Amino acid sequence: MLDHPAHLSRRPALPRLVIAALAAAYLPASLAGTAASALSLGSSTVTATQSGGGLPTSSVISSVDLLGGDILEQQPVLYSWELFRRTPGVMLTEFGQGTSSGKLSFRGFNGEGEVNAVKLLIDGIPSNSNDGNMPYLDMLFPLEIDVIEVVRGTNDPRYGLYNIAGNVAVQSRIGGDYGKARLRYGSYDTQELQLAKGIESGNWTQNYFIGQQKSDGYRDHAGSERTSLSGKWFYTPDAGNWRLGLIARHYEAEADEPGYLSREDARHSPRQSYALSSSDMGERRMNQLSLHLDSQLASDLSWATKVWLNTLDDDRWVRFSQSAPQQRRTSEEKHYGARTSLTYRPDVSWLHDLAIEGGLDTEQQRNRSERYTTVERQVVTQTRDQRFDYDSYGAYLQAVIQPVESLKIIPAFRVDRIEGDFTDELSGNDYAINDYGSIEQPKISLIYTPIEQLSLYGNWGRTFQIGTGAAAYKVPPRTSDLSPSINDGWETGIKFSPAHWIDGRIAYWEQVATDEVRRRLNDPSGESENLGQTRRWGYDAQLNLYPASDLNLWLAHSWQFSEIEKADPSLPASQGQQIDHVPQRLYSAGSSYQATPDLQLSAWLNGQTDYYLERENTQGKYGGYVLFNLGASYQLTEQLAVDLQLKNLTDRYFEYVWFDGAQTLHAPGDGRALYAAVTLDF
Repeated sequence: MLDHPAHLSRRPALPRLVIAALAAAYLPASLAGTAASALSLGSSTVTATQSGGGLPTSSVISSVDLLGGDILEQQPVLYSWELFRRTPGVMLTEFGQGTSSGKLSFRGFNGEGEVNAVKLLIDGIPSNSNDGNMPYLDMLFPLEIDVIEVVRGTNDPRYGLYNIAGNVAVQSRIGGDYGKARLRYGSYDTQELQLAKGIESGNWTQNYFIGQQKSDGYRDHAGSERTSLSGKWFYTPDAGNWRLGLIARHYEAEADEPGYLSREDARHSPRQSYALSSSDMGERRMNQLSLHLDSQLASDLSWATKVWLNTLDDDRWVRFSQSAPQQRRTSEEKHYGARTSLTYRPDVSWLHDLAIEGGLDTEQQRNRSERYTTVERQVVTQTRDQRFDYDSYGAYLQAVIQPVESLKIIPAFRVDRIEGDFTDELSGNDYAINDYGSIEQPKISLIYTPIEQLSLYGNWGRTFQIGTGAAAYKVPPRTSDLSPSINDGWETGIKFSPAHWIDGRIAYWEQVATDEVRRRLNDPSGESENLGQTRRWGYDAQLNLYPASDLNLWLAHSWQFSEIEKADPSLPASQGQQIDHVPQRLYSAGSSYQATPDLQLSAWLNGQTDYYLERENTQGKYGGYVLFNLGASYQLTEQLAVDLQLKNLTDRYFEYVWFDGAQTLHAPGDGRALYAAVTLDF
């Protein structure tokens, strides 16, 4: 019933917050649980807040999910975006092409790289590339991660650029006195070493990590090798009123690209790679350096500041089909920036509680993008040489007002400005960035907790989107300024816990964007196109069950719909059609059973339905799958554990598919795979 065509859904939105409140009135008064809007899977050792002394993410009052390190560390993944298979309502787009292997998205935005929809933060540091992708995510191996936090919706005022569908914050292990080593071997000659060490001594904490991985890959010509190093040093004085820290990371990767197959070949021989892809590969180097200062200036006033430098060097050779030449694509990006915030918590006699937070941030990008046509990685001709500055400036103010114990009101306002210039080195011409003006983003949230065990929440917020690369500038034939695409979104939900052994959340959400911009994926000039006015909406349902002390289960189901409400004049046939690469259903479920004090068994699945490949919805639907996975972990001694992970138990065929304008191109996903690992605590 819920998989109806988008054009049948044009009806006024019901006041669903009122409906939720009425439903809650009929729930038993014996409900027992929490009053926040966040749900957790697994456990972590730190509180996931990115503002360092500021307001926690729970203040955002949105659909928030936490994925703990105890679940993450045993996951056998080639790239860290795969960890999000365990996160409810998150869609994974699996290109399967070496270092450009995949991407995550949610709230009805696809993961094609067309729309820069999700903000990534690593230890509070913005970590998107210019096009909104998340290459820096691969710098963190599972053993270094303490918690992953997924915030959906438009109402988070802390972040501007790329924060359209929401944001993802990855918190690594900081502090602690521990040692962990993990060795893994498995299918496709996959070899991995992870080593993490935390040292606490007096006022200092130190954390170090080394990760090394090699794999031949599921498909022919799909080998990869990755290395990651990190160090973290933090100092806290005896008084404990401030903390200063430095984080440094380095990452290198090299991987072959197996390329895309025809539909028939992908189905019948998914592991093959065409000869035309035999020299396709990618090389990637990344660095991240950040300085963190958190200070308690007074009993009711705290200050948090971060400064950072991100560098990305990406070199890729790729040939998409027999009719297309091989390309060399190089990107050099240097992003540096700063964030600072003040949080004031005055004691107001006539309010139950009050907190006010204000912040400033800036990110300066110095980017270069080059493309060449090549033969066997030898340059024939250059087709692109672009240099561009892309600078963002933002400010926000939010308050948490609690007039009575059962009600919180969170008004917020954010403003952003974008500046920069563009140089086409092939022509020698310079171009100014579009004058986007001051991009204003009002936001408001509320949460009502009539009893401790029940929360009703609602929010509304505005975000923005502008073009990436050359699309952000007045490059001919365009000579006039483009306004930013404005995205208005709202959400209403209920979180409940009717007994100590159950908790869950149900939410409805909508997002409407004007003049939505997306990148043309294979355009040599890097231009963009407009989808027009779009609407996305859906339902999220999540449930955690704890029927016994040694057993827990979780289930999640997301329905997401998308529609082009007002087509761009360049493609009128897209009017009323679904946005491409957006499956209407995402689902996941799992269980964990402590069979004995030393033996833990787990099983879980994730899946999605088919999606259209292009805006006119004429090329059929692809991409649906359900994958089953099993795991077992045995604690041999207090310090030594072994585990087995079986992925894609049924050897289910699944794929990523895209349409290049003439044909469908298919990238098969991994078949059944078994991995064994040993973990040593020291």
